Amino acid sequence: MTRPESIWRVAERSSDLQTFSCELRDFLHEFQRGFDITGIAPFDRLREEPPILAGRFPEGRVADAWLAAVADALAERSAQWGPAWTRKPERFLHQPWFASSGPHMRACLLLESPAAFRERNLFVTANALSVA
Repeated sequence: MTRPESIWRVAERSSDLQTFSCELRDFLHEFQRGFDITGIAPFDRLREEPPILAGRFPEGRVADAWLAAVADALAERSAQWGPAWTRKPERFLHQPWFASSGPHMRACLLLESPAAFRERNLFVTANALSVA
């Protein structure tokens, strides 16, 4: 199977949180590869609004917010505006979600989370968009 070429494809291929995580990681590799080859961020890969994942699997609402945060953060890195779909209410969580549950880690995540994640109530590590 090929890596997803767009953020829309990540959602389309995701049937559970594990698949979502793998597809998103592969997309980030592809996005970075596109940037490395051309020197220009491939924003066309962010434009099409992905399907809503809430209801598809238990963590779908988190995944919906996560996709919007990723699109906004990638756009921000190149001083671009994120796609309009990232600002829709269903792309924000009402309750905070932490990537780790320990109290010390939560404090760290509150400080480290990139702005695009924090504003959606997602608290993740500073390197949430890093790929090896």
